Amino acid sequence: MLLTRRGSSLRNHAGQVSFPGGQIEADDADPQAAALREAREEIGLESRFVSVIGYLPDHVVISGFRVTPVVARVAPGFELHLEGQEVDVVFEAPLAYVFDTRNHRLRRHRFRGTDVEVDLIDIPYGEHDIWGATAGMLMTLYRLCCAEPGDGPR
Repeated sequence: MLLTRRGSSLRNHAGQVSFPGGQIEADDADPQAAALREAREEIGLESRFVSVIGYLPDHVVISGFRVTPVVARVAPGFELHLEGQEVDVVFEAPLAYVFDTRNHRLRRHRFRGTDVEVDLIDIPYGEHDIWGATAGMLMTLYRLCCAEPGDGPR
């Protein structure tokens, strides 16, 4: 999995682990076009290295954003050039590690100002903590690829 740590000076989600990507612009034909453009702008990933596989269901985050995850395979041989304001670090986490439930850390989260609690999964990886929307999207991918019917909340 190709992941980034967002720039520490960004207005939204500063310093958090995320996938390359961002907002759909008026010139983008669809979420795929936006994802490819954003990956090029943020980390210099050229679209010739990217083969889009499909989409995950939209993911709505507590901050009000709706994300349409675009799933793709990235071929070897790419060279990255980080846009320093938006991205501090790019790293790879092996899919086998991300999908290994022994690496998932369950935590309860209470929504601010309510009695509503939900179970969330964090995935620590080296010096990085994959959590929040990014971990949620990875758990969706995990369920689609690996989980058996009736496996529960993971």
